[in-house]
Formats: sequence, structure tokens, C-alpha cells
Amino acid sequence: MTDTSRPARPVMLGQNQYGKAENRVVRITRDGATHHIKDLNVSVALSGDMDEVHYSGSNANVLPTDTTKNTVYAFAKEHGIESAEQFGIHLARHFVTSQDPIRTARIRVEEYSWERIETPGADEHSFVRRGQETRLTQVTYDGSSWEVVSGLKDLTVMNSTHSEFWGFVKDAYTTLPEAHDRILATEVAARWRYHWCDDAQEMPDWDESYAQVKKHLLLAFAETYSLSLQQTLYAMGARIVEHRDEIDEVRFSLPNKHHFLVDLKPFGLENDTADGGVYFAADRPYGLIEGTVLRDGCQARIPVDLTNI
Repeated sequence: MTDTSRPARPVMLGQNQYGKAENRVVRITRDGATHHIKDLNVSVALSGDMDEVHYSGSNANVLPTDTTKNTVYAFAKEHGIESAEQFGIHLARHFVTSQDPIRTARIRVEEYSWERIETPGADEHSFVRRGQETRLTQVTYDGSSWEVVSGLKDLTVMNSTHSEFWGFVKDAYTTLPEAHDRILATEVAARWRYHWCDDAQEMPDWDESYAQVKKHLLLAFAETYSLSLQQTLYAMGARIVEHRDEIDEVRFSLPNKHHFLVDLKPFGLENDTADGGVYFAADRPYGLIEGTVLRDGCQARIPVDLTNI
């Protein structure tokens, strides 16, 4: 009888993974009348000795994705959620060390921030969702080494001046006028890779690191007199690497949120006068500036396409 369980060469199985994506978990911690919230979206991806399930359909090495979902919720109660990174580390270590067929676990976490609504009474259990950025982390563990890439998305920033764009290449299709004073706005998507990769190393303070990285990112954006969004991108990344020893690599994806002066001449009005101007905020198309900033001697490991991390 011909064995049909495995495909004949030259067909072979490539990289594969499985897990439960987007497990929404909200952990409420009650400290008397004062409550605290951790609000996460957790995705689990597992890989390892999974050839047979693809070739023959045998589930002998498969931990059900429903089990991975249950583990997320159980760990939120059992271990709490100190930080997105620490929670991801707990989960990744568990899946790799408790299941022999699993060689690598990748945990992706989005964290949604809430701030307390201050009230006259003693109770502190009311919150409002913060409208700035979404915090992100991806923790990968292969049983011996770690890779932690954290970041943020949807952080919209603007400089209303101190930005120019001129001296660029011009050809037959160029219509953009040179600008010596413009609005510079972008919606920051950033990822940064931590130097920490081994249990023998001292683990960073994840929450403090996130706060400091965001602070330096914003200060660099605000303090850079920008001749291009590329220059601003480099200044943001360089400041993070220079001020945070735990960070080896930073990658940005920065859409240029264009603001164009409105033509008010048909109404007998002059725009962009000393007392200000009126602009049209364009939705699309938009320039998209992307780049990586590295500590000297380090190699880039964050994917070029940030939608894959």
C-alpha cells in the first residue's frame, strides 16, 4: 500500500505556527475601595514539532487553541498583570516548558490605558479610557533565549512650526512648492527591541522603560527643528538609544499627516498671516516615512513591515 500521509518530494512543509489570537482580558485588582485596571488584547502563537498534524492530521502534539485562551485568563488571575511584557514572559515560558512538542512561543500584547476619574468620595473605581496611544509588546521564547520587542501605535503628534521642506528633487511631475515654515504632524508607530535576552541578565523595569522611551520620543519630536520627517525620525530614535541603555534598536513608521493652507482669496481673505492660518487636514494620500535606528554594533532584527509585529 502506498503511504499517502506525507507528500512526495519536492513538496515540503515550511514555517508554521498556531494559537488563539486576540484574547481580550481585563484584570480588576481591588485594593479596598481603590481599584486598578489592566486591559489587554493577547495573541498566542506556538511552533515546534507540528509536522505530523499537517501531513496526516494527527493532533497528538497539538495543544488546543482553546486551552491557550484559557491559560491567558487563568494566568491573569493567578499571576496578575504586572506589565504587558511580564505577562507575556509568564505565558511564553509556560507554553515552552510545559509542552515538549512546543519549541517557540510568541506572545503579542496590546495594552489599552485607563485613567482614574477623580471623585469627591473615598471610592476610586471609576475610569475613563485614555485617547492617546496603544501600548504593544511581543515576547518570543525558544526555551533558552528571549526576544522582547515593545512599542506603541496611534500616537498623534504635531509641531505647528519649526518645520521646513525644500531643496528636493524636481522633475516634470513635481508640483509641490517648497516650504520654509510648515505644520509637521504624524501618527507614530514605533517598536523597540530590548537588549535583555537571557534569564541570567537583570530584567528591565518594563513600565518605567516604556514611560521613559515615550518621554524621549516626544521630546525629540518637539525639540528638533525639522528639515524633513526623516531627520525627525532619526532624532527620535537616536535620543531613545542614547538615553536608554536597555534598548538596542528602534523602528518607526511615520505617516506624514499633511496640512495644506486653504485658498481663501475667493472670499477676499488673506491666509497664513502673522496671527495664524487656516489649514485643510488631508486624510490621504500621505507620505509614509519608515526607518530603523540602531545602537552601534547591533544588528537590525525588527521586521521592516511593522504590521507583522
